[in-house]
Amino acid sequence: MKTKIYKYLLDVVKEKGAGYFVLIDPDKKNHLNIEGIVNLANESAVDALLVGGSLMMDAGNHDRVAKIKKIAEMPIIFFPGGVTQLNGHYDAMFFMSILSGRNPHYLIGEQVIAAPIVKDIGIETIPMGYLLLDGGITSTVEFMSGTKPIPMNRPEITVAHALAAQYLGKKFIYLESGSGAKFPVSVETIKAVRSQIEIPIIVGGGIKTPEEAREMVNAGASFIVTGTVTEKSKDSSLMKDISNAIHRK
Repeated sequence: MKTKIYKYLLDVVKEKGAGYFVLIDPDKKNHLNIEGIVNLANESAVDALLVGGSLMMDAGNHDRVAKIKKIAEMPIIFFPGGVTQLNGHYDAMFFMSILSGRNPHYLIGEQVIAAPIVKDIGIETIPMGYLLLDGGITSTVEFMSGTKPIPMNRPEITVAHALAAQYLGKKFIYLESGSGAKFPVSVETIKAVRSQIEIPIIVGGGIKTPEEAREMVNAGASFIVTGTVTEKSKDSSLMKDISNAIHRK
């Protein structure tokens, strides 16, 4: 079983204290922005690019992933929104289940459909448990997957789900408040989960400033993900500032 990217991610945490992912949606609406985002990520010491989304509006997304792969100086990890997004341009993929929901299709159904394709492509898989928390909006993930978010003010529920993910053999746990969330995953929730599990924690959704990112790392996050804010920001230094805040060593 391939473990190159998985080991690389563990080394990032060991060497830098925490890692930084930038999420890129290869949708047609981002067609003109992709090259600029990737080049900025190269300049900002981003540790990996997560590529994928909950919707794909046209058939050109595979070509955009190939373009990202050609430009990027860091690993490209597939962040799946559906089996149709699979292709051979990724270095690895998060083979994930939405464990916060009770929709069996996103617990195991989509994974069964994808598995033979993943085997045929030969892509490295990194098992991950995905938990959607209430970020104050109806996110695309919530709508498309039929997943009811975990209340942000009930960290014990998130902890129980994170423990279940660890016991199921997941290598990472992803705490997500949704793309464009009004507020990100709370520091209290991150601390509560960190105190109970041993696997690395990835946190994404609604993170807008370097200060928020650093606070989450201090609370126990192993990786921080930004997407919307770095796509839409007119401040070209924001991605680098977030990167510097996360890389605490």
